[in-house]
Amino acid sequence: RETGHNAWQAPPPTKLKLKPTPESFSGKERRHWEDDANVAGNVHGGTILKMIEEAGAIIGTRHCNSQNGERCVAALARVQCTDFLSPMCIGEVANVSTEITYTSKHSVEVQVNVFSENIFTGTKKLTNKATLWYVPLSLKNVDKVLKVPPVVYSRQEQEEEGRKRYKDQKLERMETKWRNGDIVQPVLNPEPNTVSYSQSSLIHLVGPSDCTLHGFVHGGVTMKLMDKIAGIVAARHCKTNIITASMDTINFHDKIRKVTFTSNKSMEIKVLVDADPIEDSSQKRYWAASAFFTYVSLSQEGRSLPVPHLVPETEDKKKRFEEGKGRYLQMKAKQQGRAEPQP
Repeated sequence: RETGHNAWQAPPPTKLKLKPTPESFSGKERRHWEDDANVAGNVHGGTILKMIEEAGAIIGTRHCNSQNGERCVAALARVQCTDFLSPMCIGEVANVSTEITYTSKHSVEVQVNVFSENIFTGTKKLTNKATLWYVPLSLKNVDKVLKVPPVVYSRQEQEEEGRKRYKDQKLERMETKWRNGDIVQPVLNPEPNTVSYSQSSLIHLVGPSDCTLHGFVHGGVTMKLMDKIAGIVAARHCKTNIITASMDTINFHDKIRKVTFTSNKSMEIKVLVDADPIEDSSQKRYWAASAFFTYVSLSQEGRSLPVPHLVPETEDKKKRFEEGKGRYLQMKAKQQGRAEPQP
């Protein structure tokens, strides 16, 4: 039900420090710092997303193999909007708590909560909440989706609410499945604060450690790469320290990374992932996943800074800016609704 992960590997202590700095590490320990966090000591959003997916895959696979039958592994199909409620810092311990909340015939819904703990003070806080959907793939035949054992609900309302969430996500997934990925050509000498100025791309050669038992890339690895390139785009646009504030729904389907919208205190970045089978010339490049990331700009003291206004250069980019504004207002309304006291 729970998995723990240390955000860093501590060297033998010589002096008690409540907030480690890069100078506290050397060699291997400093590489752990660089992998997990930015220069301000905030753990990368991609590192947390990877932990969330790993925990979800464990409980999903365990449940799908809880009855006698063909063995399988739970593959990530969809991630609902993930909110980063509070930053996690290097030196804190991350605890990922997972729970299966609904099962359909061929899919599993997993709710994930991430907590951080300051081991010096004992302070704990909720940093992330996410909902993930998995499908069980046979170990013998990767194209075969197996049936999911039903979960036992404590209340009938839980099953009804879960069924509604399942239908809603299935409808939304079908709406996005056949959208074409964007192809944006690089612009020479773009003007500052334009879409073209900050757009970036990242190439990653998949290795064995990135893959599942089927040889496919872990969903958490993909999300970590998506957050990494989105962070590069956000930093280019703001030229300040930035942190992940939220991640919109990711649908793993079958290219470009760019800023699409900015408000006064946040920016939305669109990330699309495609895969290129370099060892098989008969297979064409295909669209793998897509998502919107939201980032905020921070000062050296960790205070929120205004985000430079984005300048859309073309009619198409202006349209995408307005679409981003609509998503921003919708997300803000949902957050305000959750914050209102219930009667």
